[in-house]
Amino acid sequence: MRAPKAATKSTKARQQSFKEKLNFDDTQSFEDARRGFIATLSPMSIEHDKDRRLVYDLEALSFLEGDAPDTVNPSLWRMSQLNAQHHGLYEVVDGIYQIRSFDIANMTLVRGNTGWIIIDPLTSSETSRAGLELANRELGERPVVAVIHTHSHADHFAGVLGVVTAEQAASGKVPVIAPRDFVDESLAENILAGNVMGRRATYMYGNLLKPSPTGFVSTGLGAALSMGTTGFIIPNDTIKDTGDTRTVDGIKIEFQMTMGTEAPAEMVFYFPQFKALCMSEITSHHLHNVYTPRGAQVRDALAWADQINESIDLFGSKLEVQFASHHWPIWGQQPVKDYMTKQRDLYKFIHDQTLRLANMGYNKEEIAEQLELPDSLGLEFYNRDYYGTLYANARAVYVKYLGFFDGNPSTLHPLPPVEAAGNYLRYMGGVDAIMLKAQEDFDAGNYRWVAEVLNHVVMDNPEQVEARALLADTLEQLGYQSESGPWRNFYLCGVLELREGLPAGSNYAASAGMAGSIPLANLYQIMAVRLNADRADGITLQINLAFNDSEHTLLSIENSVLNAFSGRQSDDAAATLKISKLNFKLLMAGQKDAASLMTNGELEIDGDAGALLILSGLFDQFERRFPIVTPRKPWR
Repeated sequence: MRAPKAATKSTKARQQSFKEKLNFDDTQSFEDARRGFIATLSPMSIEHDKDRRLVYDLEALSFLEGDAPDTVNPSLWRMSQLNAQHHGLYEVVDGIYQIRSFDIANMTLVRGNTGWIIIDPLTSSETSRAGLELANRELGERPVVAVIHTHSHADHFAGVLGVVTAEQAASGKVPVIAPRDFVDESLAENILAGNVMGRRATYMYGNLLKPSPTGFVSTGLGAALSMGTTGFIIPNDTIKDTGDTRTVDGIKIEFQMTMGTEAPAEMVFYFPQFKALCMSEITSHHLHNVYTPRGAQVRDALAWADQINESIDLFGSKLEVQFASHHWPIWGQQPVKDYMTKQRDLYKFIHDQTLRLANMGYNKEEIAEQLELPDSLGLEFYNRDYYGTLYANARAVYVKYLGFFDGNPSTLHPLPPVEAAGNYLRYMGGVDAIMLKAQEDFDAGNYRWVAEVLNHVVMDNPEQVEARALLADTLEQLGYQSESGPWRNFYLCGVLELREGLPAGSNYAASAGMAGSIPLANLYQIMAVRLNADRADGITLQINLAFNDSEHTLLSIENSVLNAFSGRQSDDAAATLKISKLNFKLLMAGQKDAASLMTNGELEIDGDAGALLILSGLFDQFERRFPIVTPRKPWR
């Protein structure tokens, strides 16, 4: 493996500008992050349930001590220390506790009359179970009496099987509470586009990077993302409206819906008994993503600001502490109000000023380049670019209102990257001429431009060794300079791909626990997305699905489109499959095969058995390790 390069003179100068701009003598965040500490694990590492590999390891981040090296933005270094150095079980107030830095998110435990109310059981069952065991050891063992999912992102629900069983939820013994549309939105975001989002997530969260001052230091959102066993439980209690209340194990909870903000399905809630407000992920100690680099629908910055404002109005005069699903709490009514007000105005400013400039005729790149936060907002550490960035969020607001097209007809129908790259090289005098100029600009610290130019060279010829090497060096410096954890990780993963080829390992994948929980309607959508239109061209096929609970579905392929008609069967179907819903889900997920199911008597086929073979052959198996900074092969 090729050694990382040192920070250049230009990178060192940029790091120094951050040191001069921000008040690094402000230690309030460190004091708040330490407050209420009870205990932690030693060593701070968590193993997989089955193969004993490490799914989470904070010991690897022990180098985050002292002042920032030149290879890490000093502001990101500070945030990385806050995330990695403060881990374990913490008391928010008497009766509310948090497990922090056992995963990318927090798991909160509320002490009820008889047991624990768990809020957001992390990404992996291994990490959520370890957190619960630590709480039981230190605070006294109590059963889990309820689970609350604040929103539809996997780092807040996929570890649920570490704290409760599917049987407990299905029986109603343990309420699993979530906002309306939670199931549809969580599955739509994490599964329908799951392969490409998962691949990009490996770059965004830096799972392929080695922790070091020249590699992974943080996600910004949390210390690191666990890579353990995931699961999914369909909630048995849905919160539908602001003002809804629940009393769970003697604890009253007042809910506010915050749909379409940080997540499509999200809510915050207040505990009157504790005078404590859980803000989910609506507020965090950073600027969040209006658009996330892993890919997702653009979020609504105006609704985001409005919902924070509603939280202030509903709960601001009653609370004494505010905590969230990431980072550390804030105590005191006035400090909380100041923080929430500036977080509100952060998103409102980005929304309003982006549209002001758009209405003056500027495009998204021009707006993003020029927009600056006022010091009253931008100098607050909790508004910095640790996760989202002002640049990306301004572009996102533009796209939400105006789409990707900027109105200039020259950009209406651009060439695809590889074809465009060849033409750029031809116009710019060929590779040799480009390399001479690129090296000059690299030496001058013009890294953004060098990256743009050399991307064309590599897209035209990924085997061009000198261009790959210089592009890798360029992305490396951009990574070193990034205040955003995801931006740093994207840049450095790009470096890894250029220097070493496609890295080992794959993107985040749903386990059998999650695949088996997918509602059939969502599964049919997934199948439709995987249908290869070229292979299906000219094929007309109908298959009856007869599930063992008497529910029926007709699968129909026509016009290179798959449709599923629930409650319908056809006498003209080529075959009828008699199978359980679970086995059909696992069959379609590739976690069981038809031959084994038939041998075990778990699948019967009436009619043409070859129809299932034809059907199976029409679906793509998505390549999990596709290139990102080098060209893809044409799909035809």
